[in-house]
Amino acid sequence: MRERLKQCRKIVVKAGTSILTARDGKISGAHLERLAEDLAAVMAAGRQLVLVSSGAIAYGMEVNRLAKRPKNMGRLQACAAIGQGKLMHAYEQVFSRRGVTTAQVLLTRDALETRKRFLAARHTFAELFAMKALAIVNENDTVATEEIAFGDNDVLSVQVAHLIGADLLILLSDVDGFYLRDGSRLRQVTSRDQIEGELVKHLKDTRKEKNVGGMRAKLEAAKLAMRLGVSMMIVNGHEKGIVERAVSGEDTGTLFGALPERESARKKWIAYSAARKGALGIDDGACEALRGKHRSLLPGGIVTVHGEFDAGEVVELQTVSGEVFGRGVVRYASREVVRIAGKKTGEIESILGYKSQDEVIHRNDMILW
Repeated sequence: MRERLKQCRKIVVKAGTSILTARDGKISGAHLERLAEDLAAVMAAGRQLVLVSSGAIAYGMEVNRLAKRPKNMGRLQACAAIGQGKLMHAYEQVFSRRGVTTAQVLLTRDALETRKRFLAARHTFAELFAMKALAIVNENDTVATEEIAFGDNDVLSVQVAHLIGADLLILLSDVDGFYLRDGSRLRQVTSRDQIEGELVKHLKDTRKEKNVGGMRAKLEAAKLAMRLGVSMMIVNGHEKGIVERAVSGEDTGTLFGALPERESARKKWIAYSAARKGALGIDDGACEALRGKHRSLLPGGIVTVHGEFDAGEVVELQTVSGEVFGRGVVRYASREVVRIAGKKTGEIESILGYKSQDEVIHRNDMILW
C-alpha cells in the first residue's frame, strides 16, 4: 500500500497549532522553517501541495497575552483577525526564501455547501496549481459561527482534499502515528469498520489549550477521507523531512487506505459537502425500491416532509423510524412535496397546476448508504 504513495501527485498537508508552536506556546520561527523546507522539497519533486494551517488564533492570543483559548465566539474571531495577517506574513517569509509563492485561501463550510461555490473554489485551486503557488488554507474564523464552522482543521483538511481531488492527505501530529494500548504503532488501516470497532477502544485523547483537535478528531477525519476515496496519514510533524519521507513510501506514521471509489464527484459532494435543508420520510416499500432496485424516489413513497427547502437543494432520506439512509437533490420545493406526498405521479399536475418531473429525487441525484 505504501508503494502507491510514490505515485501521489496532489497532496494536502495539515499543520495544527501544536506543530507551529514551541513549548512556551508561541509560534516558532524554527518550526515554520522546518515545515517550509520539507514542503518546498516535495513541491520541487513535481507534486502539487496545499497546506491547511492553524495558527491564526494562536498568534492573536500571543498578541493579547491570553494563556487559554477563548470560548466566546466573538473573542475567537477577534484573535483570528489579529493573527491571520501575522501568520501569512510568517509563511510568506519562510517560503519566499525557498522560491515558493504562497497564496491565502480562507474557507467556511457554506463556501462548499452550494455546488456553484464549490466548483468556483475548485477552479481557483486549479489556477494556483498552474501558477505553481502553494495555497495556504485556514478556516475563515473572523466570520465563522457555530452553524458554519468546520470545528477543527482535521475536518477542514478532508474537505479541502475532496475539493481539489487529492490523492493523499497528511495530518502532522505530535506523535508518530496512532498508538495501540500496548505501545505499538499501528502501521495501516484498511477499513472503516476497523476504526469504529477496534481503534476507538485505544483512544487516550488529551486536549491542549490552544487547539481543538485530538486523536478522536483524526479518526473521524480518517473515516470521512476513506469514504471519499482519499488516503490519509498521521505522522509526527516535529520530525525533519517527514512529509518527503511519507510520500516516498517510508514506513512512518499510520496510513489509512482509501476505499475503492464507487461514486461520482458530484454524488460525493451531495453526500459529504452539500448543505442539508430538510428531510423526507420514506415508507418501507419505497426504501426497498431505492436500495434494492436503484429506483428514483416518486411522491407515492413519501410519508413525511421535514424542514423548508427549494427545488435543487439537498435533503436527507429517512426511514419511517427516523434512520437516515441517504441524501438527494429534490426537484420540488418543500411546500410542493407536502401536497403531493403519497400521491401517484399522474396526480401531480392536477394538484400543483404543473408537473416538471415524475420524480421528486432522480436516482442520478441520490446517494445511499
